[in-house]
Amino acid sequence: MQLSTLVGEIPKVGPVYIKKLEKMGVRTIRDLLFYFPNRYEDFSNLKRIAQLKINETACIKAEVIKIENQATFKRRFSLTKAVIKDSSGTMQATWFNQPYLVQSIKPGDTVCLAGKISIGKEGAFFSNPVYEKIWAGQNNGQNEFTHTGRIIPVYPEIRGVSSRWLRFIIKPLLKEFANKIPETLPEDIVKENNLLPIKTAISEIHFPSTAKMAEKAKYRFAFEELFLLELFVLGKKKEISQLKTIPMPIKVETIQRLVKSLPFKLTDSQKKVAWRILKDMERNRPMSRLLQGDVGSGKTVVAAMAGLNVIKSGNQVAFMAPTEILSKQHFDTLGALLQDCRINIGLLTSKTDKFISKKLKRQAVEISRKKLLEDTLKGEIDILIGTHSLIQDKVKFLKLGLVILDEQHRFGVEQRAKLHRAGKTIIPHLLSMTATPIPRTLALTIYGDLDLSLIDQMPKGQRKVKTLLVPQKDRKKIYKLIEEEINKGRQAFVICPRIEEKELEEGQEDKSGWSEVKAVKEEYERLSKEVFPQFKIAMLHGKMPTTEKNKIMKDFKRRKTDILVSTSVVEVGIDIPNTTVMVIEGAERFGLSQLHQFRGRIGRQGDQAYCLLFYNARSKNAYARLKALATIDNGLKLAEMDLKIRGPGQFLGTKQWGLPDIAMNALDDFSLVEKTRETAQDILTRDPELKNLPFLRQRLISFRKNIHLE
Repeated sequence: MQLSTLVGEIPKVGPVYIKKLEKMGVRTIRDLLFYFPNRYEDFSNLKRIAQLKINETACIKAEVIKIENQATFKRRFSLTKAVIKDSSGTMQATWFNQPYLVQSIKPGDTVCLAGKISIGKEGAFFSNPVYEKIWAGQNNGQNEFTHTGRIIPVYPEIRGVSSRWLRFIIKPLLKEFANKIPETLPEDIVKENNLLPIKTAISEIHFPSTAKMAEKAKYRFAFEELFLLELFVLGKKKEISQLKTIPMPIKVETIQRLVKSLPFKLTDSQKKVAWRILKDMERNRPMSRLLQGDVGSGKTVVAAMAGLNVIKSGNQVAFMAPTEILSKQHFDTLGALLQDCRINIGLLTSKTDKFISKKLKRQAVEISRKKLLEDTLKGEIDILIGTHSLIQDKVKFLKLGLVILDEQHRFGVEQRAKLHRAGKTIIPHLLSMTATPIPRTLALTIYGDLDLSLIDQMPKGQRKVKTLLVPQKDRKKIYKLIEEEINKGRQAFVICPRIEEKELEEGQEDKSGWSEVKAVKEEYERLSKEVFPQFKIAMLHGKMPTTEKNKIMKDFKRRKTDILVSTSVVEVGIDIPNTTVMVIEGAERFGLSQLHQFRGRIGRQGDQAYCLLFYNARSKNAYARLKALATIDNGLKLAEMDLKIRGPGQFLGTKQWGLPDIAMNALDDFSLVEKTRETAQDILTRDPELKNLPFLRQRLISFRKNIHLE
């Protein structure tokens, strides 16, 4: 067998296990060896029965006196009891639903048992312990043990694949293959960073000799994965930097006229960021920049300035938004901001396409899709606004000079690289905008191919939002507040969370977000029939047809609706200035950054607004998070806190990126991220193609295939 051998060739791995392992992303022996534990149980300190304490987790070596299955009154429930003894005393061990144990454990056997000590009518007993038989003549050193008597690995499990089974399969494979795994990292990097060699690390991460060695093994592999991520991201950044494009000189007078025509003053931060972007586009290499700024900080006007400069240089702009509702909103906003600039703006949607002519100023007219696409190809459309459909093959620009992505920060490295190739005659610049603050470790990794700009000032007189944590008992008071606000002519959002899978009825699955829809429908029914029958209430969720969603948003914007019950779709960009109340049900289910974005949707006219967080937080951690939101209004601080509290996996969504857990968990370690980035930069400077490092080059190719930063 080799590292590339399929798992089906391993003894005792049959067709059922092959399918289950494939679900876990394990197809080969190498995959299995790199399927790492997510925690450990320390059973290395063998105790005697007399030393055991109630509720502790412990490990003992004892002789089996008696073992039998006992009848119970419950159907589908069996009980196996054993009496065990050592030189210090006697006690019981109990297993649930494992009647087969009486076939493998016999009176007279010596066993190691590890587990929790519980108390019952007959005294202290081991509850569902892990067991391991000790054979005559067996050396009692910890390397002889697999499931007890040592620090044991606990793996991420799925139904039918237990940690016990994985330990049983992986341990003999380590003996055979640990020394055959080639060292990926250059020798000087291993030495300089005091890393374990791969052969030692792979054994120690699965079956560590000490807790310290387990940590050293985890550190080595976290370093390797982040190092590979940095090589990948920095390689993309270098690839983009070597592309050539047409410099776009700053049209100072044009920009000044636009700024003077605005009905508000730009903040110093907006001016600084806009100037940085305009200077970027003066160069002959394509810009690749991420613009961060809290909701309401004025990112769109900065993007409009960049877009206008590109247009007046004789080029076109593609403006992409995540939803059609937002596309329409940007169409209206840019039409207003640029009304005196004599440009043509097109809106491409799934149903109705629109066009603002330089002759008609702000007046929008409907246009056929065919005509809109033809005019875009001829270069007669200056800005084309739409969703990700803008980068499909059917949409062709004559001279695409700038791609603007709004709230598309989840576009990955590969997709961003593709956008740079979207232009037919020149390579366009890329400006990505987000109201989701990017913690600095993520800025150096996941978004490491982008230059970052931050609008860190809010316009004067904007947003007076009180954030209140509301226990369930205070519902009536809050409903009174909502009633008062609506009677003043204001409007309200009610946001419903997704129902967790474990809360769904037995047999239900929620692969497509229907549980979120269910929550919205139920809340809509309750509010409209029982709480606010006197008000006009509408609901909005992602399963609705686009035309229906657009109509609901239009009615809400025109104040035909008082309360909008919605899913988290309002997190992204929706602008209804008249709303002063944001009720968030099950607030503990959302991340801090997401809650901060919800909050940013209200009070945008300077009126007093209220963000009301209903919660059922049983954990202190969840309550502390919500309390932080009520006291901190800085999005970046909240994002850093969120990353620390929830961890990178939950913060980003592990599945989204396809990064190994060990790398995801290390993404909040700034010193490690910084170290791996510096190391990657050094390697790429010395050997950009990794020609002298064949194992590292091959590992990077494999890494790129397995992750999906796209």
